[in-house]
Amino acid sequence: MIGYLAQAEGAPCPTLVLPTSTPLDDGPALRAALTAARDWLTRTGRTHIMKIAFVAPSRHPLADLEFRFVQCLPGDGFDTAGNCGHSLACATLVAGNQGLTPLTPGEPVRVHVTNNDAHVVCETDRGPHHETEMSLHFVHTPAPLLDSLLPTGNPVDQLTAGPRTLHASLVTAGNPYVFVDARDLDLPDRPALFTAGESTLEELRALRAAAAELLGRPPTGAFPKIAAIGAYGPGPLAVRALSVPAWHPTLALTGAVCLGVAVTLPGTLPARLNPHHEPAGRHARRIELQSPGGPRTVTVTTTDTPAGPALARTSVHGKRARILTGPLPIPTALHETPKEADLCLPPRT
Repeated sequence: MIGYLAQAEGAPCPTLVLPTSTPLDDGPALRAALTAARDWLTRTGRTHIMKIAFVAPSRHPLADLEFRFVQCLPGDGFDTAGNCGHSLACATLVAGNQGLTPLTPGEPVRVHVTNNDAHVVCETDRGPHHETEMSLHFVHTPAPLLDSLLPTGNPVDQLTAGPRTLHASLVTAGNPYVFVDARDLDLPDRPALFTAGESTLEELRALRAAAAELLGRPPTGAFPKIAAIGAYGPGPLAVRALSVPAWHPTLALTGAVCLGVAVTLPGTLPARLNPHHEPAGRHARRIELQSPGGPRTVTVTTTDTPAGPALARTSVHGKRARILTGPLPIPTALHETPKEADLCLPPRT
């Protein structure tokens, strides 16, 4: 295999991008590739890299690229149940540099995410070369009804972590997320949220595990993600999220997407905490967010259907990505018998 290390601005770590001539479905070939890639990361002193992405020409008639994201878990496990916008930006940049797809302003790149059958359109704002800036549009086709984005059917659920039971909103858009009110975690202001330490981290991990069990997902996996949000006076909604295995330095792109959608869903905690958001058109809303890494703007566009309002697309702009190094040769068979990759797969629908 040939790999590239690429970094998206605000990501917790670089992504190991592995371009392939044909997509890899779940099976022995994918497991062998993951085994080899993680062994290579370990042997070369890169164990801090916890994200692997495969990119190939798409088999889908409405896409240019096929993207598969893999989240490394502590130990030897992997989670393939969700998407990663930062890694998707890295993979699109690598694919453009490899000639798998054009990567020039004015030529959108359509990406099919095989993890969750999502479709993302990447628009390059500058490039191509080893560094670029792009906008990512998560296109929801067919447009799901807003109510269907609540996996439990409730805008608010209760989760128990240790001695406390907290209210939380579980929303699925981009990735499944759990949103809790930062004040319920005894974080009275934005500095307290952005500097919260290990005790808050552990409580959020426990809440995330409880939410995973509620959704029928493995509690040791990476999904759902979790974030604490706070409304501290005028200004953007404050948010701090977890990554694997610690605090996220900014906010995942899929987290920004999901939180933006959650704000538009009546009755959820994000909607209650951020009741006023700026119109960006008849059916579009612009949501301003503030993470420890800086501001982020999400545009959420809905559409009217006979059954009710539905989600058409969500957009995040100005994401920078660059290739750090590559091509890097990665041996594909480091063991006579590759160890079994412990995969957390998406739930069947």
